[in-house]
Amino acid sequence: MARRKDIDGSMSVPTFYGKELRWKREAAGLSLEELVEGSFYGKSLLSDIERGERRMPMELAQHVDRVLGTDGYFARGCEDVGRARRGPHAAYFQQVLEAERHAETIEEWCPSTIPGLLQLAPYARAQVRAAHPMAADDWIEEKVTARLARARLFEEHHNTPEYWAILHESLLTDPVVPAPDMAMQLDRIAELAHRHRIVPQVVLRKPGPYPLMAASIKVMGFLDAPPLVYLEASYSGTTIDDPALVKQYRKAYDRLRAVAQSPDASLAMIESATEEYRSGKQPDRLE
Repeated sequence: MARRKDIDGSMSVPTFYGKELRWKREAAGLSLEELVEGSFYGKSLLSDIERGERRMPMELAQHVDRVLGTDGYFARGCEDVGRARRGPHAAYFQQVLEAERHAETIEEWCPSTIPGLLQLAPYARAQVRAAHPMAADDWIEEKVTARLARARLFEEHHNTPEYWAILHESLLTDPVVPAPDMAMQLDRIAELAHRHRIVPQVVLRKPGPYPLMAASIKVMGFLDAPPLVYLEASYSGTTIDDPALVKQYRKAYDRLRAVAQSPDASLAMIESATEEYRSGKQPDRLE
């Protein structure tokens, strides 16, 4: 039998929390499977929490407290662990940042900006600067670097989620950075599609209503936890785990996908717009 790796609880708040969780679980004589039994979560998530690699969902923390009889200890510690994880990203984005790394599927609809996971530095910099016009340059660069680091998941062949992005046509035809930078940005999306890392679709400008017209959403599915939906505005974000509401957004996203152009047609539009920018022109409508 392989020797179990010990946890160094002195490394961080999350590892201390995880080590306490493992100690309490083993003191109660419970396996990972036995502790999560009766919850909606899997043993792999609990194992990652014990190693300090993932955050404890409040619902799971409350379940653990009930099973172990720990009088709310792990539920009370959730917020402290969450604060300890904060880096250059906004506090409201922390749960999503971790969820992206462990998701089996990620599906986004972005009507107003290219998704952060697909952005290159010039586009990301323009977006951050537009949101924070008075910020210092080094603060802006810290934010940009953190955003670009999220895209590393597309290079991790063993743990890359199935990623589907639905983009509005205006993201291809209405530049927010100079033409050479837009060419590189769209070329990045096409390159990921050709490498079978992402599936992009384009919703054309058209009159009349369609699903999720007023929302920017990310739907994330997991092997070891219930799905999440993330809604984002300019300076705030909301993570939704209510099953009924998640199901409603899931259905709306599927209907939106039916409105969009096919993946092959969408990729052709992206590549056509790339060539227009590369030649110094602004693409016209793609219909």
